[in-house]
Amino acid sequence: MTSAALTVSGLEIGTLTGSPILRGVSYEIAPGEVLALVGESGSGKTTAGLAALGHFRRGLAATGGAVTIAPRDGEPVDVLALSERDRRALRGHTVSYIPQDPALSLNPGLRIGVQIAEVLETHQHGQSEEDREARVAEVLAEVGLPGDAAYRKRYPHQLSGGQQQRVGIAMAFACRPAVVVLDEPTTGLDVTTQTLVLETIGSLAAEHGVASLYITHDLAVVAKIADRVAVMYRGEIVESGQAREILHRPRHAYTRRLVDAVPDLDGGGTPGEEGTGAPLLAAKGLSVAYGGHEVLRGVDIALAPGESLLLLGESGSGKTTLSQCVSGLNRHYAGSVELDGVALARSTADRTTEQRRDVQYVFQSPFSSLNPRRTIARSVEVPLTRLTDLSKAGRRDRIEEVLDRVRLRPSFAHRLPDQLSGGERQRAAIARALVTTPRVLVCDEVTSALDVSVQATIIDLLAELRAELGMAMVFVTHNIALARHVADRVAVLNGGTIVETGKVGDVLTAPSHPYTRELLENTPRL
Repeated sequence: MTSAALTVSGLEIGTLTGSPILRGVSYEIAPGEVLALVGESGSGKTTAGLAALGHFRRGLAATGGAVTIAPRDGEPVDVLALSERDRRALRGHTVSYIPQDPALSLNPGLRIGVQIAEVLETHQHGQSEEDREARVAEVLAEVGLPGDAAYRKRYPHQLSGGQQQRVGIAMAFACRPAVVVLDEPTTGLDVTTQTLVLETIGSLAAEHGVASLYITHDLAVVAKIADRVAVMYRGEIVESGQAREILHRPRHAYTRRLVDAVPDLDGGGTPGEEGTGAPLLAAKGLSVAYGGHEVLRGVDIALAPGESLLLLGESGSGKTTLSQCVSGLNRHYAGSVELDGVALARSTADRTTEQRRDVQYVFQSPFSSLNPRRTIARSVEVPLTRLTDLSKAGRRDRIEEVLDRVRLRPSFAHRLPDQLSGGERQRAAIARALVTTPRVLVCDEVTSALDVSVQATIIDLLAELRAELGMAMVFVTHNIALARHVADRVAVLNGGTIVETGKVGDVLTAPSHPYTRELLENTPRL
C-alpha cells in the first residue's frame, strides 16, 4: 500500500454520558483504493464514517484516537484536532461526503448546475465564473451526465433517482478531494442504475486517486466495488482484509453470519408452495396516466391465498403505482381491483373496515411513514384502534407480540422514530402493517434499508406468516436476488407493462424477455 490518504488510529467515540459507541477503530485507505465498511444497523459504521469528516451525531463526541487526512497539496492533518471552523473548510474540499438519499441532499429550489458551482465557489476562492462553469460541465461528464447549459439548468425533481445520485457524486468530486465517504449511496436504486453508479464511483476513485470509504450493508455490492473490507460489530472492527478473502473465506463468526444471510440469486430460499384455486386478490386491466404520460397500461395480476408475487422493475417502471392502486392509495386508475371476487372501492376511505384490515401496505421509507412525534407503540396501535375491537390490554399484548416478531426489544415500544436506526424504523413500520394480521400484505421495497441479517429475519418472518395465516403478498422490489427467497412467481414491469411473468425458477433460469435478461446481468453477486 502507498502512503495512506486517510488514517484512522484508535478512534474512540462515546455518548456525552460516557457510554462507549466506538472502541479502538483503526484502518487506512490509500489513494485510489475503496475500503468497504460493513456491518448491521447499529454496528457503528456510519458513526465511524462521519468521524472521517470530523462530524458527530447529536449526543456523541470523540474521546480518543486520531483521524488523519493527507491533502493533495499540504501536510497531513488530524481532523479531530481542528476547530469546527477549520473542519468545515476541509469538508467538500479535502474530504467530501455522498449521502444515502440524493433527494434529501439536493436543494429542490436550486438548479443542479448552481448547486455544483456553489461547492467550487465556497472552496476554490479566486476562480473565475467561466472556470467554475467549465468545471461543472467537466464533472457532470465525469459522472456520465450531459454537461451542456440546458441540463445544468434542470431542477432535482426533473431527474431520476439515479441521475440525482450522480449529481451528488459530481458535487462530492467537484473539488478533487483526497478522501470521499460514501454512505449507502446505492440503497433504493434499481440494479441497472446501481451498476451505473458503482461504475462511476469506481472509475472516478481510480482515475483521480481518491481514497474512498464505502459504508454499506450490501455484501453483493462490496464484491463489485471494494478492494478491501472492514467488518464492524458493536463498535469494533472484528475482521479486515482483501475483499475476496473476507467474502469467500471469512474467519470471524459474525462475518460468516453476514455472508450466509446474503440472498442467493442462483439458488436457496424456501418460499411457500404456489397458490392454487380461486384468486384472493386480482387486478384487472389497470391503467394509469398523468397528462400524456402512461404509467400503467392494462396490467393484470392475481394472487391465491398464501401466494407471493415478486413485482420487479427499474425505477419508473410503474411497480409502486401498481401496488398503491391495489392498496387503495391511488384512486386515479382505470380497471378494477377485487378481493374474494368482490370489487374494492378505489380509495381506502371508501372501503369497509374488514377490507382495510385485509389489505395492508408497508412503505419503502420509514422516515416518512412513521409519525416522528409518536412512540413506536402508539404508531403500531393506530391500526388496532381503528380496525379492531380489542381492549386496551389486548392491544398492548398484541403490540408486544408483533414487536418481538420483528426483532424489536420491548424497550423500543416507548422510543420515538428518531431514536431508532434506519433498519429498526423499517421493522417498526412492518410491525404496524402486520398487527392486524392482514390477508394481503403489499411490501414496497421494505428491505432496501435493512442490513442482510435483519433482511433475512424479515423475509423468514413473512414466510412464517404466509404459512400460518395463508397471507398473500405482493413484494415490490428492484432486487431480483430476493426472488427465490420471497416469491413463488415473478412479474416483470417495464414501461408500465408486464413484459414477463412466471414461476420464479423459470424466469430466473430461462428469462424470455431481453429486459429481464438485462436485469439479471446487472444484479451484483458474491
